[in-house]
Amino acid sequence: MKLRKCDNCKIYTFKQLCPKCDKETKNPNPPKYSPEDTYGKYRRLSKQFK
Repeated sequence: MKLRKCDNCKIYTFKQLCPKCDKETKNPNPPKYSPEDTYGKYRRLSKQFK
């Protein structure tokens, strides 16, 4: 089981849905770094336009 976080309530849980607001929870950890990241260029470009 992996710890998950609700972006709406800011609480941590092991469930797929938040027990407070019933929205989907997400993995709070960033993806692992890889020097062979094929989509890194596009991810950095998308951050510039937000």
